[in-house]
Amino acid sequence: MRRYQWIKWRTFILWLAALVFTGVLLWVGGPTYWEIALGIVGVVMQLLFAIMFMIIQFVALFWFLARGRTYWILPGETGSTWDDYRGNPEIVENAKRIVTLLKGVKEFKEMGGEAIRGLLLCGPPGTGKSYLAQVIANEAQVPFAYASAPSFQNMFFGVGNLKVMGLYKKARKLANVYGACIIFIDEIDAIGMSRQAGSGGGGMFGMGGGSGLLNELLLQMDPPNIDNSRFAKLLRSLGLRRKKAERPPVLTVAATNLPDVLDSALLRPGRFDRQLWVDAPDYDGRVDVFQYYLQKVKLESTLTPERAALDTVGYSPAQIKHIVNESVVIAHQRGAQVASYEDFRAAMETYEWGLKQPLRSMRADEKRNIAYHEAGHAVAQYLLKPHDRIWKVTIIRRGGALGLAATKPMHERYNRSDSEILAEIQVCLAARAVEEEFLGKKLNGVTSDLQQATEMAGAYLGMVGMGDELFSWLALGSRADGLKALRPKINELLRDQMLQVKKLVRERADFVHAIAEELLKRGDLTGEEIEQIYVRLYGHSRPEPPKIKP
Repeated sequence: MRRYQWIKWRTFILWLAALVFTGVLLWVGGPTYWEIALGIVGVVMQLLFAIMFMIIQFVALFWFLARGRTYWILPGETGSTWDDYRGNPEIVENAKRIVTLLKGVKEFKEMGGEAIRGLLLCGPPGTGKSYLAQVIANEAQVPFAYASAPSFQNMFFGVGNLKVMGLYKKARKLANVYGACIIFIDEIDAIGMSRQAGSGGGGMFGMGGGSGLLNELLLQMDPPNIDNSRFAKLLRSLGLRRKKAERPPVLTVAATNLPDVLDSALLRPGRFDRQLWVDAPDYDGRVDVFQYYLQKVKLESTLTPERAALDTVGYSPAQIKHIVNESVVIAHQRGAQVASYEDFRAAMETYEWGLKQPLRSMRADEKRNIAYHEAGHAVAQYLLKPHDRIWKVTIIRRGGALGLAATKPMHERYNRSDSEILAEIQVCLAARAVEEEFLGKKLNGVTSDLQQATEMAGAYLGMVGMGDELFSWLALGSRADGLKALRPKINELLRDQMLQVKKLVRERADFVHAIAEELLKRGDLTGEEIEQIYVRLYGHSRPEPPKIKP
């Protein structure tokens, strides 16, 4: 340290001596020396002006390109609280622990701990990852920055690094004022994918910066303890800085749908060492979400949170919010003052399948073909899938489908048995079975049915070990190779299931004809109406499904 200070003082003395010598020389030389000096100064000033003009142009360009597309939210501006985050109480409990740490950073450090720096939220779209980050920031009463990872990318190499540096610089300033700060980065996989050899961008046009942008993020998330304020820099330059630098508590919260592709350096302790999986809510969670949104709208007594939650297995909170709003839109369009369950069903059907687009010019024989095709699916669904209920069967075009037969699960299902997979295969093949048995021909509408049946048969034999072998195509690394290797057995399995479902539709021929005739008259049928048809024909409700042979 003393040697460093001596070098600085020696440099200062030399510069001072040079200035004194120049001043004496000009004083002694008189007007002639003054004119020469002024000429030199003029040339130097012109050069400096040209250089500064070019620098200002580049600085303006890079400042414009490096501006962060970041939304800064100060404490209390979002107004989102724990009461607004519904559907996942376990997620809330884990998030409350983080809020506790953010509120008590000082006390936690006095205990010898370090504030957490990273939280990774994983899960499918619409499950509330970004909303959870807003709630955490509001409950902790700290500033919140919302940024999208793709916004850091830039065609000029290094500009993205400047954006990241600027973001964290501002976050540290706010953390010093408010005690902590949260940075939320959405779609972190856009810049945080695992680095491969030679994948880093380089040169003037890095096209996103390659691994350089990721490296900058890694550095900013876990930087060395250093105080970069101007006052601290001045004290360091004078050798008067003795105090240990403190690292401002900045929590980086990131969200991704693809946690498996992230670089391992992002997941190490000190960065995103905490991971929270935010999944779609279960039945109780959906009831909670529907209670939150339905209480805000006017509705009939037929639309209850429990009934709506039963119809929306697998829905995310964002999808639920959309469906509730669409129900109100449909009710308003038909001139009603309140939304009904029928409006809710119509909103779900439009969301899942698309708008109704009937083909009024379709010939009667083609419409009859579609009616029997969908009747085959409906009969197989009704008789072979006891855990599901038919939602709707229609021959009115929706989207790209001329007709469809859709089911809804009666409750969450987390695994399926071999007989259930075979039943699903038979449902796919039932349309072709009805075509051959009752129409005496084969139609091209089974394209997606055969594709789905083939994929399930392949998984049955080559992925979950439900055939006579324990071979798994996953070990090959290529699904196509596995399907080719199992093609004879897959075809044999599909033929056996086709024979069984043909036998089923022959035994229930009256049921097939009745559904097809009703579809031709009315265009579509609900599950309750399918049930009524069966009871009218056979005098009892759905029987136990027949035993399916592999």
